[in-house]
Amino acid sequence: MFRNLAPGALGIHADLAGTLALARDAGWQGIDVPIDEALTLAAAASAEDVAAQFAEAGIRAGGWGLPLDWRQPYDAAALDRLAAQAALAARLGSTRVATWLLPYSDERPFRANVAFHVAQLQPIARTLEAHGCRLALEFIGPRTMRQNQRYGFIYSLEGMMCLAQAIGPNVGLLLDCWHWYTSLGTLADIRALDAADIVYVHVNDAPAGIPVEAQHDLTRRLPGATGVIDLTGFLTTLTAIGYDGPVTPEPFERRLHDLDPEAASREAHAALLGAWRAAGLD
Repeated sequence: MFRNLAPGALGIHADLAGTLALARDAGWQGIDVPIDEALTLAAAASAEDVAAQFAEAGIRAGGWGLPLDWRQPYDAAALDRLAAQAALAARLGSTRVATWLLPYSDERPFRANVAFHVAQLQPIARTLEAHGCRLALEFIGPRTMRQNQRYGFIYSLEGMMCLAQAIGPNVGLLLDCWHWYTSLGTLADIRALDAADIVYVHVNDAPAGIPVEAQHDLTRRLPGATGVIDLTGFLTTLTAIGYDGPVTPEPFERRLHDLDPEAASREAHAALLGAWRAAGLD
């Protein structure tokens, strides 16, 4: 596993060069790839020039967010662009692509919604697979996100694994400890997985003094800040099953957005490093 920076999750707005500098200076081991910018840079120079930026900074290429809006109809041209993005990302060593799924629908009952997601995501997964990339699906755990909606949908690890397997062999989980906690997940759920089932990982903590069923999705804390989430158990279990990918803080703390980018990056990395060491990781 490696400590990975996704600047947007900390309220940081920076280009690739700026993000690499922030990561290098704060001690991060990887960053998420801004795939559209990287493709533009590669077109203007070469993929080797983009890879050289990572090498010179001593930073690994982490994952990247799925740029195609799969919730709407899309055409072959969108898949062609995704193929070009995946080909470049693979050359950079970034083969983990992530998206998230709502835990409800106001239009489709559960089984119809499963069929919709399989139909929409299967061509994307196949396009990524052709370039050695995997697709990570994130389930959204908080009860407060779905309790007043018309139709419930997948909100747990096991449910999302079933959907992933229906979509394709290169599809797995974006496992976020926040959603694992709010969906009442257990360490046994993670131990039952193979390392290949987990494509990408988010970490954070939950505010204290709020029952789990009352937690709200965008009210979180930095990793290890409160101890509400068993992050040590989470990280040590991931290590035990052999997960070797990026571990990225996603605290959504508005306070961090008000800091300058260097301070936000350093504070988030320090929090993750503390959790890292508490779990006995190097």
